[in-house]
Amino acid sequence: MIEYIKNKQITVAIVVRKDFAKEGVSFFTPNDFSQQLAYMNHAKGKVIKPHVHNFVSRTVLYTNEVLFIKKGKMRVDFYDDEQCYLESRILNAGDVILLASGGHGFDVLESVEMFEVKQGPYAGDQDKTHFNGINNSQIILKSEKDE
Repeated sequence: MIEYIKNKQITVAIVVRKDFAKEGVSFFTPNDFSQQLAYMNHAKGKVIKPHVHNFVSRTVLYTNEVLFIKKGKMRVDFYDDEQCYLESRILNAGDVILLASGGHGFDVLESVEMFEVKQGPYAGDQDKTHFNGINNSQIILKSEKDE
């Protein structure tokens, strides 16, 4: 239900499948990640005290993205920082993915609706470098069963 895609001990992505469920709060990221990902499941009557978040200066060096797949199906291809292909996964409606490092590309297999959450402000063309990816004959498709 949770897949950690790694390259040489570095987390490239975290996939949380739609059927993940656990009571309380579950963080999937370590404290030092610049984008945090957690799941929360609270019973009726749970009170979360009102709060504000304090001003804390942070340095963000790379843009991380979280995608929430609302509808459809797509393949994610993962690359390392040198743009070398690693492997691929299929995401379905209800899945969530944190893209934490390296590169990635997408192939929409069924019409997709999704939400993207990432750090800002957006830096336009300075925010990413495009490169040529793999062709379909090179796909190494893995599933959570392979983990």
